[in-house]
Amino acid sequence: MRVFVTGATGYIGSAVVRELLEAGHQVLGLARSDSAADTLTRAGVDVQRGDIDDGDSLRAGAAAADGVIYAANQHISETTDSAARAKAELNAVDAIGAELEGTGKPFVVTSGVIGRTPGELLTEDTPAVPNLVTALRLPVELSVLALGERGVRSSSVRLAPTVHGRGDARGFISTLIGVARTTGVSAFVGDGANRWPSVHRLDAATLYRLALESAPAGTPLHAVGEEGVPFREIAQAIGRQLKVPAISMTPEEAGQHFVGFLAPLVALDNPASSALTQRRMEWRPTHPALVPDIEEGHYFEESGTEA
Repeated sequence: MRVFVTGATGYIGSAVVRELLEAGHQVLGLARSDSAADTLTRAGVDVQRGDIDDGDSLRAGAAAADGVIYAANQHISETTDSAARAKAELNAVDAIGAELEGTGKPFVVTSGVIGRTPGELLTEDTPAVPNLVTALRLPVELSVLALGERGVRSSSVRLAPTVHGRGDARGFISTLIGVARTTGVSAFVGDGANRWPSVHRLDAATLYRLALESAPAGTPLHAVGEEGVPFREIAQAIGRQLKVPAISMTPEEAGQHFVGFLAPLVALDNPASSALTQRRMEWRPTHPALVPDIEEGHYFEESGTEA
C-alpha cells in the first residue's frame, strides 16, 4: 500500500514509518518544516507539505494514498492549549474522513486508554464514557470509528500512557525522570499500588501496521503490552537509576511535587487489557517490558535519548 502518515517524524510516527517500510509499504509523510521534509526524504519517504491545520494538504495526502495513519496526536502538555489542540485534531480527522468516505480505504487514528475507566479494567469493548480526562480527545476517536458506517475501514489504536523505548524525550517516563532529577526524589502517591499500562514503542508500531492491513471497520484496538505496572515500581526503577530515594507522598504533596499536567494523573489507577486485540489481530508484544526498559539505562544517557 501507499500510506499517508501524519506525525511521521514524531516519536510514535517515526517508528510506524519504519515498520511500514520494512513490511514493503510505500509511505507519504506529512511535513510542516524543511527539516522534517529532509528527515523523511533521507528515510525514503515521499513528502506532503502541510500540517494538521491545513485541511487541503490533509485531503490531498489522503487522496494520493491507499490508506491513512493519523499519528500526529500530542502528549498532554502544560504548554499546549488542550481544548484548541483537540479541536484542531477533530477538524483534521474530519477532513481526512471526508476524502476517504465511500472508498473502503483504511484509516487508523491514534487514541489512548488513560483515564477512561479509573479503577476498573478497560477492555476494547468497554463503552466510551467522557470524563474530565477524556472529554476533549474522545470525539476524535469517535469521529473516525463512525466512518466505518460510511465506507471507510476505520480503526483506533489506543496507546498505553507509557509508550516507552529509545527516543522517548517528552513522554510520561522521561517527564517523571526529569522531575526526579530536579527534586532529588522519585515519588509515588500513597502506597503506589495504582496501575499504569505500558507498551514498547516498537510493539505499538507493529499494531498500527496490522490495523492498517486488516482491522475491520469501526474497530478499537489496545496497544497495551502490560495491563498495569504499579506506579511504585516505576518510581523505584527511576530512583535506582538516578540513585535517589523513592518516596511516598500524600495526594496534596504530590499536587505540589508533580506540577502541571502530571499532577492529576500520577495517582490514577488505570489498568487496561489488550486480550481482544491480541486475539483479533494476532499481535504479540515482544519487546522489553517497562521496568526492564528503564533499567537498560538508555533513558539516563548523558547525551539524551536517541531515536
